[in-house]
Amino acid sequence: MDVTDRKIVDLLQADCRATQQEIAKKVGLSQPSVADRIRKLEEAKVILGYTARVDPRALGHDITAFIGVSIEHPKYFDTFARRVLALPDILECHRVAGPESYLLKVRTRTTGTLDQLLVEHVRVIPGVSSTHTTIVLASIKESSQVPAGDTP
Repeated sequence: MDVTDRKIVDLLQADCRATQQEIAKKVGLSQPSVADRIRKLEEAKVILGYTARVDPRALGHDITAFIGVSIEHPKYFDTFARRVLALPDILECHRVAGPESYLLKVRTRTTGTLDQLLVEHVRVIPGVSSTHTTIVLASIKESSQVPAGDTP
């Protein structure tokens, strides 16, 4: 990836609905050149897809929480991962270093649905030995944009 590719990635992350013509003007290339670069970035799996950011509260998901999950043995990691992939309220799942094995980011409608997720779905996964839940009171910064340029 060169500097122009990085700028295209930054522009698409900021607004994936920007037209190729708009991007071309901003990076100083023709529209066909931008289209070719975007296609190559997609083929190289730099660009994984396009999505709309939505307000979770507008969709009735008022509770955001982070759940630390401890797994008793690594032999349970694959089963845990498969089960988590099937749960739509779990937005992110990361295997982490530290006292817990995984960190989950979840959005649910209420504390009741959070409790249901924990009791009926997460804690019953084979190998789960404990969970630790932190409920978010206010979000100061949330972003899915990864800086593509050379920034400090």
